Amino acid sequence: MSPRAPVGSPPARVMVVDDHPVVRDGVALLLRGEPSLQVVGSAESGRTALERAGELRPDLVLLDLRLPDMLAPEVVVGLRGVWPAARVVVFTAHGDHHGIRAALDAGAHGCLVKDAAATDLVAALRAVLRGERVVDARMLPDGEATKSALERSGLTRREYEVLRLAAQGRTNPEIAEVTGLTRNTVKTYLQSALHKLGARNRVEAIGKASEAGLL
Repeated sequence: MSPRAPVGSPPARVMVVDDHPVVRDGVALLLRGEPSLQVVGSAESGRTALERAGELRPDLVLLDLRLPDMLAPEVVVGLRGVWPAARVVVFTAHGDHHGIRAALDAGAHGCLVKDAAATDLVAALRAVLRGERVVDARMLPDGEATKSALERSGLTRREYEVLRLAAQGRTNPEIAEVTGLTRNTVKTYLQSALHKLGARNRVEAIGKASEAGLL
């Protein structure tokens, strides 16, 4: 279960920019049960997004990497001009590393893949709203290398994610907040990762994961 916003806090306003209605409707459906996030509007093109941003005043914009009229980096720059308060997350099914890097360089705050589970999507958006940059490892050039290293180590994607956050110095409660997992589940994933890496503690596990090319 993902962590909830404090009682009385207004939900973060989300605008979805995608030229496919099924994606726009799907995101709205996924977020409908999450009280900390509210889809306040959508746009099917970059130009429409720039026109509506000032009116909708989104806290976060979920932006498709490939739109019919504008490149994502152009939209990111445009949004910074018309509504700089919005945080922008690129949402894509494509492994276009150059396009993703260009969007991040233009000021995007994260990049997620469209096959993300609802709990993963919510946790990632909440992390971005807290000021973190969230980028799916599969969407960066070293994603394939990470995937191969994971296969060699036997770690699952979740075990790797929890270990990666631990390597950043996060405590179990902080990891639970970022991932949307319970503290007990985080502890279980860490213990499993330690076992698979043959490590006695998290410091040793982080060292072995680094040697294996995972971190």
